[in-house]
Amino acid sequence: MLTVDFSRFPLAPGDRVLDLGCGAGRHAFECYRRGAQVVALDQNGEEIREVAKWFAAMKEAGEAPAGASATAMEGDALALPFPDASFDVVIISEVMEHIPDDKGVLAEMVRVLRPGGRIAVTVPRYGPEKICWALSDEYHEVEGGHIRIYRADELLGKMREAGLEPYGTHHAHGLHSPYWWLKCAFGVDNENALPVKAYHKLLVWDIMKKPLATRLAEQALNPLIGKSFVAYATKPHLPEAEAEATGADAEDHAEDQAGDEAGDQARKAATDAKPAAKRAAKPAAKAPRKPAKKATASTTSSAAARTSAESTATKPAKSASSSRSGAAK
Repeated sequence: MLTVDFSRFPLAPGDRVLDLGCGAGRHAFECYRRGAQVVALDQNGEEIREVAKWFAAMKEAGEAPAGASATAMEGDALALPFPDASFDVVIISEVMEHIPDDKGVLAEMVRVLRPGGRIAVTVPRYGPEKICWALSDEYHEVEGGHIRIYRADELLGKMREAGLEPYGTHHAHGLHSPYWWLKCAFGVDNENALPVKAYHKLLVWDIMKKPLATRLAEQALNPLIGKSFVAYATKPHLPEAEAEATGADAEDHAEDQAGDEAGDQARKAATDAKPAAKRAAKPAAKAPRKPAKKATASTTSSAAARTSAESTATKPAKSASSSRSGAAK
């Protein structure tokens, strides 16, 4: 039973797909059959081990085409162990209603999705879910149970805030809403109630046989009481002009910063050199002159020495200053 409609959300062979919160793996299996490179991730280790077994059985049975791959792994939806832009497609089905930090999950999905990639999000629909909550506290007041009911516009708004561009919505599983209403009315864990057992058999028959009568009935019921709300979106490309402008701004900023640093160092070196230059430029003290009667060889030699000393003392001292600057590339 698939909630995502792959006629509206097509996959190409070789697409890198993340099924986040894969559960029993229903969407991951379908993606694998379609030739994708699938990663099925869930925090439930027991379910992940079962999914891995099914992947192995599908490969052995030849259900996946050449080039397809499938991996099952445990992980945290709020800290995905993948680099940015790792996937072409991300699917998260019936998961976000369980997670307190739904914005954090959306942010992580957007991070690992490449620009131009697509995402499918499914959650319980507001109306049918509201009835379940009204009929049974046990339905949602359990550890790990549903903690919120989304309205369609609320979910789409959060997707847009995360940087996604929704492009399509629909409802699914119109035949399943009455089943859950019966379970809530007779007890969520009461599998022996006759109405619940009878309706469950109907659903199994529908899933296995896909008769035309129930297919038509569900198509008619989906817009009215479909159990799930499904939204599709893309992660937009960064416009080329904007990307170039961003790169140019970053380069200019780096150059300005480097220039400022070089200027600061040069000014500091110049400031440090001033006292030394002043000290070097200070005239040497002159000895008191004695009255010279005659210019003798000794007095001439003394005057020459004094003149040389004064000339040397008044030369400015040399100072070595250097500055470093980095050019951003």
